[in-house]
Amino acid sequence: MRPAHPTEEAVGIEGYASETDGVGGRLRGRDDRFRVRELEAFPTEPLDASTDAYPHLVFRATLSNWDTNDFAKRLSDALEMSRERVSWAGTKDKYARTTQLFSIDAPDLAPADLPEIDGAGIEPVGRAGRGLEFGDLAGNAFGIVVDDPERPENAPGISEELAAFAGDGGPDSRDGEDEAAEGDGQAIGIPNFFGQQRFGSRRPVTHAVGLEIVRGDWEGAVMAYLGGPTVDEPEQTQEARRFVEDTRDWQNALEEFPRGLGYERSMLHELAGHGEEPDPDVFRAAIEKLPSNLQRLFVHAAQSYAFNRICSERLRRELPFDRPVEGDVVCFLDGDLSGELAVPDPDRSQRVTDRRVESVARHCARGRAFVTAPLVGTDTELADGEQGEIEREVLDELDLAPGDFDLPGEFHSTGTRRAILVRTEIEVEHDPLEFSFALPKGAYATVVAREYMKVDPVDMG
Repeated sequence: MRPAHPTEEAVGIEGYASETDGVGGRLRGRDDRFRVRELEAFPTEPLDASTDAYPHLVFRATLSNWDTNDFAKRLSDALEMSRERVSWAGTKDKYARTTQLFSIDAPDLAPADLPEIDGAGIEPVGRAGRGLEFGDLAGNAFGIVVDDPERPENAPGISEELAAFAGDGGPDSRDGEDEAAEGDGQAIGIPNFFGQQRFGSRRPVTHAVGLEIVRGDWEGAVMAYLGGPTVDEPEQTQEARRFVEDTRDWQNALEEFPRGLGYERSMLHELAGHGEEPDPDVFRAAIEKLPSNLQRLFVHAAQSYAFNRICSERLRRELPFDRPVEGDVVCFLDGDLSGELAVPDPDRSQRVTDRRVESVARHCARGRAFVTAPLVGTDTELADGEQGEIEREVLDELDLAPGDFDLPGEFHSTGTRRAILVRTEIEVEHDPLEFSFALPKGAYATVVAREYMKVDPVDMG
């Protein structure tokens, strides 16, 4: 296994599936060189449908240089309503041109009332009986340009290695063809890691906050979010984080933290007036000052970190990703969502016994089944065999157990399982070097890009 960069190891990604040297380069020279388009799977009614039955207004937004949360806040402020009434199916990267659905719980809001916002093109789509929820999409299509590649000629070799990693099958199998013609799509596979942005692209701490929450240490969670300065932050922000770590002077920390750090300041307002050592409930209340989706993200990031660690250990042991070994848990194809994409359905799972290894392997080869690892929660049942050994070792090292996720409010999680391999058909063009592909929901384009580029995420762009 080719080792990953230390920046990636910090979020549980410890290696590559391919050994060939990367093409190098950087991403996001301009927003239009990293394009994301949702593959929608959310039914709507016409815009003139009854608002009594369909109170949610759904619109499609094309955003440039907008963080999803920040755009929702800007939109809700313009409409003079709570940000909690704005929802979406998937969080997108700020440094990209993204097209995705949003919904607003506003029966009295007409399409003509949607505001004009710089950097956002807004197109009303229809009305719905409920708001969008995380995962209400089939996947995303990507177009990614790599600027200033150092070894673009290495891309075909990496594709061949990733084609071998994908195994013999899947919905995009080329039926034994050894090479794809220049410009044609080629079926590849990669470990289904959670990408760097899951944990914070510039300041990857969401999993650290989440781990403290799951362990019941609310003070530790607050300090993981308020403290921990990183070199990528402005000096004033670093000094503010060091001040709050050194003093626990919440009131004066408000003078230190820049106005732009609204989430940190809302937590400090909650803590101010309670002294240097508030009651644990006050620390919890400070975390709960953050938007509900961010509260959930902390726990999700902790689960994602453990998942990455589990996949990394499976990769290190050279266990297959494309087919099961005895004791694995597999899930099956989601027939409702799988059109051009093979979308796993984690609610349809099965433990693989020694008698079923070969038959399930055939289902995996046909793209009908997927080997999984846990996103740990209260209902998680760990695998058996060597995979189960890996899962238990990682959770023991992190001092986690399924029951720890029996948490209050937005922090509670029953858990699920996630496919450890994602297959796609990739098209590679040159001058400029561009990769085009689609991924099922929850998979990360940057995880595909890292296999081809093999640069430190800090330098990736």
